[in-house]
Amino acid sequence: MEKFSMVAKTFQGLEDVLAEELRALGASNVEPGNRMVGFEGDLAMMYKANLCCRTALRILKPFFKFTARDADQLYDRVKEYDWSELMDVNKTFSIDTVSFGEEFKHSQFVTYRVKDGIVDWFRDHSEDERRPKVRLDGADIMINVHISGHDVTLSLDSSGESLHKRGYRQAQTEAPISEVLAAGIILKSGWRGDVPFVDPMCGSGTFLIEAALIAANINPGIFRKHFSFENWPDFNRELFEEIYNDDSGEREITVSIVGCDISPRAIAVTLENAKSAGVARYLTLEAKPIAKWESAPEPAGVLVTNPPYGKRIGADDMNALYSTIGSVLKHVFKGYHAWIIGYEDEYFHEIGLAPSQKIAVNNGGLDCELREYIIFEGTKREFRQSGGRLKDEQAVRKEKPRRPERDRGSKRDDRPDRKGRENSPFRGDRDKKGFKGDRDRAYKEKGFKERRIKDGDAPKSTERTDVEKRERRPIDLNRLGRGPRLSAENEIVLRPAWRSRKKADDQQ
Repeated sequence: MEKFSMVAKTFQGLEDVLAEELRALGASNVEPGNRMVGFEGDLAMMYKANLCCRTALRILKPFFKFTARDADQLYDRVKEYDWSELMDVNKTFSIDTVSFGEEFKHSQFVTYRVKDGIVDWFRDHSEDERRPKVRLDGADIMINVHISGHDVTLSLDSSGESLHKRGYRQAQTEAPISEVLAAGIILKSGWRGDVPFVDPMCGSGTFLIEAALIAANINPGIFRKHFSFENWPDFNRELFEEIYNDDSGEREITVSIVGCDISPRAIAVTLENAKSAGVARYLTLEAKPIAKWESAPEPAGVLVTNPPYGKRIGADDMNALYSTIGSVLKHVFKGYHAWIIGYEDEYFHEIGLAPSQKIAVNNGGLDCELREYIIFEGTKREFRQSGGRLKDEQAVRKEKPRRPERDRGSKRDDRPDRKGRENSPFRGDRDKKGFKGDRDRAYKEKGFKERRIKDGDAPKSTERTDVEKRERRPIDLNRLGRGPRLSAENEIVLRPAWRSRKKADDQQ
């Protein structure tokens, strides 16, 4: 069977996952790009990509590439193509345009010019000047136009409706996460149905249902009633039905998939959607807030959740909510890998745990971040000593340049003085008095007898201090990163020019 090039569209951050899915299906020349993955395959591969890929939004089949420097040249080139190969006058068609170029800034104008070229071709090749009709929704033939600079690519959209519309969703709560994004996050976590899966704030149950489909190896596309390629002249119904009806890879789920939500309505919606997807028997559901979690399924598994961002959905106290999430993770889900998608860094900070990974994702038009938290007992040092490694630490360790061999292991005082070091006020006999003694002596040499003085007392110095210089304009000294500050007793504390680096707390 003849092979041809295809493009699978996806969300930012899921390109690597989609590429692995396509390779597993047997695609060749798989090349991840920006929100897309290019690959090659035959007609069967195109059908499989639509039926089986969990992280693909659309599968496109390019059929005409050319260059155009303006709208008139675009129209002329479109009109040159033999459109009878793809449709006839009785078919309807739609056009979706993505344009990046100085000459083609307005995608709607590009859409009009491509449409004119298509219908004028049919008028010129028909005795009665009949032409196919444009239909915005549910068109027989869906054409994708992609322009980058002067390079134009026309593709057939083999999917029709976006593949995130699985077909099992019967109801939903506010702001549900996309099925494609949910499946991508689960696959990124490494979960494949071998350990428990938990979503303590499940909403309409998208994470839970996608997890069940992954664990049971059920193809996500079997719930859809129609694909756009079924309208194509070369549609092979027998081949498609053979692929569609092949359930030889499906398996039973043997681990717990647990979901909870503070809203009883959300639990009811989750159950309804799970029944529609045929996976309700695999889910354990309960209406309860995250603060009520006292134990987690064993052995330790994976937790994935999408808490409110304070945008479309919020809580009375968002900071308290995220603080509660952190507390429950730390005390209840020990040993778990927790993946949380969020929007505000302020709320992430309230969790109080150090993430091992940060991945940029887009959820519902919001630029969000997916963070992984490895929940371990004890300190980070104990975790590392037992063989554990945080992924971010491994990346930094690989990228951090090593010191030259002659410097490693040497003491600071053994190194030659750098330029200007001999003039430093903090140099001195450190072997006898230590660095602290050097610092105090330097202060005395500058005219300060004490480092702490009362309000109104002038420092023992002939030079004007930073405090005196700033008295002309009111300013909150506590907001300054350097210089003096006000203590709790309303005293002015002079900060030294150097700052000792406090050793980072080894606790989580």
